[in-house]
This record gives sequence, C-alpha cells and structure tokens, in this order.
Amino acid sequence: MSYLVDFVNVSTVGLESSPFVSQLAGLRANEARYFRNKYSADFVVRPAAETPELVDYVSRVLAERGIAFASPALETTELVVEGVRWTYVFYQSGLSVNVLYHLTDAKKRAVGFKLCQDMPVPDELAPKFKFVRQKSKLAGEIRGSYFVVKGTYG
Repeated sequence: MSYLVDFVNVSTVGLESSPFVSQLAGLRANEARYFRNKYSADFVVRPAAETPELVDYVSRVLAERGIAFASPALETTELVVEGVRWTYVFYQSGLSVNVLYHLTDAKKRAVGFKLCQDMPVPDELAPKFKFVRQKSKLAGEIRGSYFVVKGTYG
C-alpha cells in the first residue's frame, strides 16, 4: 500500500518497527518537503516488501563500495525529476539511503546517507565515511554523508 508523505502533519505510518520511529518519520517528511518545494513532486513511499526491485537496485549500487546493511528495509520510493532518478530506501535502523542517478550525465551520480537524530552510525559506514550535521525542523538533527557513483546502473 502506498503512502503520500505529509510534511505538515508528520506520521509514523510504515515505520513503526524502527527504534527511531519519530525521528525516521521526521527524516522522511524532510525529504518530502524538499521534493514538494523544489520540484512540486509528491513523495509517495511503499513498503519495501512490495518493491524488492528498488531495494535490490540500491543494494547493487552500494556494493560498488562493499556496503551491505544488516538492517531490514522498511520503505522505498522512486521519483524521476528533471532527468534525475532518485531512489530512496528507509531502513529499520533509522538510516535513509538515496541514489541520485542523472540519466544522461555520468558525473552527476551519487549515493547519500542520512542518519536519524540519536541513531548510532551503522558499523557498515563508521570506518568509511565522515558525517556532517544539518538542522531540520522536521527531523531535528540529521547527519549525512555521500559517495560518488562510478559504475553504470541504468
């Protein structure tokens, strides 16, 4: 069942099994606000169990750096705006991973990691990435990092 994320009235629908349920809901709402304000696009998520192809796609891109998460995926979404394919996976641990994949410009492809406030840095990322902090009215403090995608994942 799909769910249109509301960034005005933040809901925990679909994220209840996360130990950081309210923080993850805020992080998801923060992403929804970004897409609504920048692209006038709706941020509609679906349970990961209904979209295994999106979880697999993100896993293939992460494998480029030898990253595989132990935490189960809870939700996914994919949007194509202005020639960019954005694919998100929200994990039970409180982590959000997005793949920004420009469809024609190979130099504009990256994977972004965002951690909920209070969640520890996952073991899979701790030795490899530094995280910067960002304040968000919806999510409190978000910590984020990224890497540039080198492979082709059409």
